[in-house]
Amino acid sequence: MPSSLPMFTITPPADDLQAALRHKIDRKTKPQGALGALETLAMQIGRIQNSLTPQLCQAQLLVFAGDHGAAKAGVSAYPQEVSWQMVENFLAGGAAINVFCRQNGLGLSVVDAGVAHEFGPRPGLIDAKIAWGTANYLESDAMSADQCAQALTRGADIVRGLARGGCNVLGLGEMGIGNTAAASLITHCLTGVPLADCVGRGTGLDDAGLARKQALLAQALGRYRAARGDDAPLSVLAAFGGFEIAMLAGAMLAAAEAGMVLLIDGFIVTSALLVAAQMAPAVRDYCVFCHHSAEPGHQAQLAALQAQPLLDLGLRLGEGSGAALAYPLVQAAVNFLNDMASFDAAGVNGEKCGEKCAEKAEEKAGEKQL
Repeated sequence: MPSSLPMFTITPPADDLQAALRHKIDRKTKPQGALGALETLAMQIGRIQNSLTPQLCQAQLLVFAGDHGAAKAGVSAYPQEVSWQMVENFLAGGAAINVFCRQNGLGLSVVDAGVAHEFGPRPGLIDAKIAWGTANYLESDAMSADQCAQALTRGADIVRGLARGGCNVLGLGEMGIGNTAAASLITHCLTGVPLADCVGRGTGLDDAGLARKQALLAQALGRYRAARGDDAPLSVLAAFGGFEIAMLAGAMLAAAEAGMVLLIDGFIVTSALLVAAQMAPAVRDYCVFCHHSAEPGHQAQLAALQAQPLLDLGLRLGEGSGAALAYPLVQAAVNFLNDMASFDAAGVNGEKCGEKCAEKAEEKAGEKQL
């Protein structure tokens, strides 16, 4: 990798307030643990911000878009032109992610990481184009080492600009015809899960299309293995990734470095996280896993990252749609921590509540034994 590769300093969230956060959560007017995953989420965000009263400020969602040279070989059910057409749809406000961001109060920007189209200056569009799509990884690496480093740097720079403006919660999405194929190859290489278990239907391939996709990806993997057997994260990213996936990885690392809460979407975004987490494992602590994708490889990713998503809605759209849909749950976790009354403040006898909860637990245990 080139000397221009960006450097990141990411430290795990502080434990200074862990006991105080636990006490505050447990003393809310509810049985201990009754808010389930929201309690875990409140603890995580409190630790990230090292605060008993965390705040979500200027929440932003970035959709990184890029084209893939392998798309023209038939790894997708859609033609490559759909990438730029969907970017136009985002900019016009007509996509699912636009609807969900408007609904939930998230700012939205689209990043042209490497779409094979010239958009010109547009409101809501960030021009970070590396090239008009990657090379075809069936024939050569998708990007050079310099391009890979450049994409990481540009993703990081965009997020650092947001952090300077006061943003502390960032949702991540993507758009790029062929990028589920790229994510499948990255997932196989970085998790060791068999390639066949990482390959799904993407944009809706039929059985014949899926078989062709699997054969093409096996061919691409064979080319890569013959050239070198290196499964280092940046080697894999350069070999198979899209510019949007590389920029996502850089964005994640910069966001964690800045202490942001990261809203992780589905299969493609999580493939970028696999790269980022191998570069700097502490990035994982800043991530909220928003949903379980219907793409089969997402299960392998979640297992490798030891992640439990908030939602399971059968989504496989991308765009950051799962992140936008999960954001109200993130807000709910922060709001109950800050605004829900404690037993003391409400004049409720929490000790009695605790005794009753213990009694019920004992009764249930006894019923199971019987």
